Amino acid sequence: MGRSINLEGKVALITGASSGLGKRFAQVLSQAGAKVVLASRRTERLKELRAEIEASGGAAHVVSPDVTDYQSVKSAVAHAETEAGTIDILVNNSGVSTTQKLTEVTPADFEYVFGTNVRGAFFVAQEVAKRMMMRNQSASKPPHRIINIASVAGLRVFPQIGLYAMSKASVVQMTKAMALEWGRHGINVNAICPGYIDTELNHHHWKTEQGQKLVSMLPRRRVGKPGDLDGLLLLLAADESQFMNGAVISADDGFSL
Repeated sequence: MGRSINLEGKVALITGASSGLGKRFAQVLSQAGAKVVLASRRTERLKELRAEIEASGGAAHVVSPDVTDYQSVKSAVAHAETEAGTIDILVNNSGVSTTQKLTEVTPADFEYVFGTNVRGAFFVAQEVAKRMMMRNQSASKPPHRIINIASVAGLRVFPQIGLYAMSKASVVQMTKAMALEWGRHGINVNAICPGYIDTELNHHHWKTEQGQKLVSMLPRRRVGKPGDLDGLLLLLAADESQFMNGAVISADDGFSL
């Protein structure tokens, strides 16, 4: 007898949902039955995604936080719960990067990367977790899930993206700290560390000489697709992952071995 993940009745907030992995995550969770809240500053693209999800029979809402702004985060989470209901699942996906040597990193570069990838991710998770904890004060704690999107670069440093790697290593430790403190409140916090994934933002790169050189260094000489993360995402979002807390899972086709 087959078994599938059913997220009907759940509300999922996905940050960075306007493109790339965030867009895919929103589509997958919606297809599994969750009501999704799409978060990004690119509201026009979110509206297009909302229309696509609704045309497929799903339910979607749009919020536009600046994750680097604490008050904006608080307002967006409050708005999300007003529109869609209490949040059961957070996919903490917003992220940015720069490419340069560490000696070339400016204070502005540092604030740009760490402001979104670390500070932003932390305060989004904190605000959502506070609301989850308030609901979990009852004897029967409903299951809640926070999925932080880190990177294989948080586990293995690569040249030219050292600043990004440092920020994602922080997300890895953040995940463990949150899992340790929040698990007793019925909140499971886990991290996905994707390897190289072909998205609309980097698709052109894989056709270049530098991109092809990188592909030749990968264990199976291939770049992943956003759909390669579907199963892992659904598992971590589902009630069935109740015994998984503080896990940091590489999804990189063996690149970090």
